[in-house]
Amino acid sequence: MPKSTLIYNARLLDENMDCPGALLIVEGKIRSVFHGYFTSSSTVESFARAVLAEDGFGLDSAIEVYDAHGLTLTPAFIDMHVHMRYPGQTQKEDLDSGLHAAAAGGYGTVVAMPNTTPVVSSAEMAMRIEREAAAIGLTHLFQTVSITKDFDGKDTSHLDLIDKKYIPVITEDGRDVLSASVMLEGMSKAAEKGVVVSCHSEDLTLGSQAKPFRQEALEIMKEAGLSAWGSDDIDEDEDDIAEAVDKIDLALTRANEFLALAEDTATVRNLMLAKQAGCRVHIAHVSTANCISAIREFKNELLDEQADFSANEAEAAYEAFESDEVFHPAKFPSDGFDVTCEVTPHHLALCGTDEPYIRALVNPPLRSDEDRIALIEALRDGTVDVISTDHAPHTLDDKVAGSPGFTGLETAFAVCNTVLVRDNQFNPRRLSQLMSANPARILGLQKGRLKAGYDADLTLLDTEEEWTVDSSLFYSKGKATPFDGKKLTGRVKGLFIDGRLVLEK
Repeated sequence: MPKSTLIYNARLLDENMDCPGALLIVEGKIRSVFHGYFTSSSTVESFARAVLAEDGFGLDSAIEVYDAHGLTLTPAFIDMHVHMRYPGQTQKEDLDSGLHAAAAGGYGTVVAMPNTTPVVSSAEMAMRIEREAAAIGLTHLFQTVSITKDFDGKDTSHLDLIDKKYIPVITEDGRDVLSASVMLEGMSKAAEKGVVVSCHSEDLTLGSQAKPFRQEALEIMKEAGLSAWGSDDIDEDEDDIAEAVDKIDLALTRANEFLALAEDTATVRNLMLAKQAGCRVHIAHVSTANCISAIREFKNELLDEQADFSANEAEAAYEAFESDEVFHPAKFPSDGFDVTCEVTPHHLALCGTDEPYIRALVNPPLRSDEDRIALIEALRDGTVDVISTDHAPHTLDDKVAGSPGFTGLETAFAVCNTVLVRDNQFNPRRLSQLMSANPARILGLQKGRLKAGYDADLTLLDTEEEWTVDSSLFYSKGKATPFDGKKLTGRVKGLFIDGRLVLEK
């Protein structure tokens, strides 16, 4: 007897549909999608039983019925960029708190970064973490492996043993590989295995120039009692505070200039190396207009090559047909090379050149409003493929000391729904594509769509609910967020993993 679940009275939303309907789930997979206003279970339940009968199951098969009460049912979100801080940094986050935070944020799958203690540099260690995460029974987790062993910047021998089925992504996130030749070596190994290389693009020699300015700002912030995550209000009428803020802003402006240059130059380098290696490259947390322009240019070149190749292939096929020869298509000149990229909710929502968000320390920093608008437009035109959180929990003491990053899993959908759908009139289907379907494609997962045969990882949303962020209520151990106290629109109400309800609010 199969385990079957019927979710009805829902608004069905994915990249291709936005309509009322119901879903039949059998053994963790979507079996059927029913379109229509099913406010009562009786009609749609009869449809579901008919489908089960077609599959050879009796009409009395048990079906667990769930009334969505008109809420939006969408493919669970997939986050290609989270820091779970496990192993070794469990004061910041652990698998249990992190996966509960992911579930509360509507995420069915997350990809964890390797900058832990010790660094995740072996397939064995990555797969052990994945098994521990699976035992918790919430959000699925893939563990990435570092590009160089223990982040030493030199040794890529451990990449010879990875399998993309278990480790679909490698990355040095938290830093970049300084040596171009070593990065090319790692990318070439990834190309052989079909593994995605996720790049934290930052020229470390330029990035180091920002440190003295950030340190100067942090010392002033401590003296003035100001936070390093940009959520406190200040009274600029007070002369002492106003003077401190001016000094902080000046120091951080200088720091961010170096960090913008560091991101811009490293992004172009990594794109060029990936093209040479013929690998699939994913540029993480893109934050500048210059980087967007570079990525768009590489993508357009790739599209032009594909178009030229298709035309040549068609001509060669016709000539082979005319001469009765067997046609063997030539290898596509950029075979294996592909470019994708992600942006974060905080870079979409916040301007980092003005108070208070210039003090919200994160890498890469929050940028100018011109950069922010460029990211939004890149979402519109398809240059950006994915929205990822870069969830980076820290203790409050670590944040006071200047650790960059903040928690993001539990606010991501609401921030994106508010900034993109409500404020910038994005189609909700496009947001679903950015948060579910596209990351699933990049990772090679049968997830991210409401379609028969796809995994039944599903999120229930109230897209209209207004709520005020209270970070003290987060499941995550990380409480530092620039959105604390902010009013957002759209809230996660439930999560199904493999058709099983694991969270309900």
